[in-house]
Amino acid sequence: MNWTLDKSRPICPQICELICAAVAGGEFSGGEKLLSVREIALLAGVNPNTVQKSLDELERLGVIHSVRGSGWYVNENIDAAVDEVKSLRIKKTEEYLAAMTQLGCGPDEIIKYVNNCQGGKQ
Repeated sequence: MNWTLDKSRPICPQICELICAAVAGGEFSGGEKLLSVREIALLAGVNPNTVQKSLDELERLGVIHSVRGSGWYVNENIDAAVDEVKSLRIKKTEEYLAAMTQLGCGPDEIIKYVNNCQGGKQ
């Protein structure tokens, strides 16, 4: 799992996105233990308190749960994690479309930019 974060964006949501994507992508299965808060903090180069806030949010969303004295685990029903990833994708797409529309781009132009970024032809 790549823990590279964009320092220009809020860190907590990025950690949530990475973990949700890893669960949805099959890197973690239901019931599997996550890395510890300190391990994630070291890998991501962030404060452990930031990681803790992210994990608390994922627990609130039903993606993971904590076991006192043992750590954090992916919920057995990982459908919640997959649904969360879908929601995050929709949210990010809506944010992108709003920003591009605000810059005066229409749908065809937005599609051209997306294709160009993906290595496609304009």
